[in-house]
Amino acid sequence: MDVTVIDKHQSLKRNSSLTIRPFIDNNSPNMGLEKYDMVLFEGVFHEEPLICLEYNGIKRYITGLNEFAPEVKNLPEEERESAIKDIRIVVAQLEKELASNVIDPTDKDFWNKVKLLRPDNDTFWGKITMRFGNEPVFLDPSNDPYDLIKLRAIEAGGFSIVAKSLDVARKMSPTFKFYLDKYEETASIKTELKKLKNRAFSELQKLFEKNTNKLFYVCKVIDANSTQYKKSTPVDILYDNMDKFISGETVDKDKRKTAEKFLEVCALDMETLKLRAIIKDANYYKLISVRADGFIYHLKSTTMLGKNPSDLLLYLKNPLNEEILLDLTSNVEKYWNM
Repeated sequence: MDVTVIDKHQSLKRNSSLTIRPFIDNNSPNMGLEKYDMVLFEGVFHEEPLICLEYNGIKRYITGLNEFAPEVKNLPEEERESAIKDIRIVVAQLEKELASNVIDPTDKDFWNKVKLLRPDNDTFWGKITMRFGNEPVFLDPSNDPYDLIKLRAIEAGGFSIVAKSLDVARKMSPTFKFYLDKYEETASIKTELKKLKNRAFSELQKLFEKNTNKLFYVCKVIDANSTQYKKSTPVDILYDNMDKFISGETVDKDKRKTAEKFLEVCALDMETLKLRAIIKDANYYKLISVRADGFIYHLKSTTMLGKNPSDLLLYLKNPLNEEILLDLTSNVEKYWNM
């Protein structure tokens, strides 16, 4: 059975809560387009057919509506039965709407009675395509049967450049250029990041108002250029630099990672925080150094301190090593007090 695919005009679907949107990732350069919230050059569109796998001359489209597909057959029995029931209900609905073919989803000969959406109907599935640009593509699966087909295909991974959610697009960046935006789900993901950033900014504000000494050490530990901070550095500069760090305006552009790192460092106790700052600057000022054997040494006493910064931290926390700790602290603080 042949069929002509007709898409409803986008203007008729703008009230839909399902949209395919460009996925902008500022951490993955895309010819500079990401700076303008674009994934393609202006006026350029990308049209893609449904993914088709071929094995021994047999074609299989990734439709999300094929109960014989490996991803369905390999499910645990209870999940598989539920998936098959769901697939048949949707296929029966589409057969009725597109081919005037009424089938009972529980019919033992269900697939023998399917005319249009048979998994091997290359003529039909070969016509399912999507066209993407910088503007959102609205889907209305409740009123447009072809949008329902596209939705099921996207959720099954049927289009190579469209992720089934914003979360998947982020986790697998830069694989996808677009993502399926389910309003409530996407809003939840975006709100989660906002909440994380707000917690970080709230913690920064508390340090600024009540504990500028700790803010100094937080800056030391977080900033790659830790030696720029002296005891005399104005607290407004400490605040501004950490604000930029949380906002992803420094070397690390990933706002989730920056907010998480800031909160992680703020959660450290003062002893650990100060020791990490001392170790970092002691290395810069050549008070400690890695030798050919791969171990870190206190240069003045030639004492071996450990293999990595974590070893150093444990070493300096040990009361038996107080003499070396005092030496490093006094020498580092000379620079801090300049």
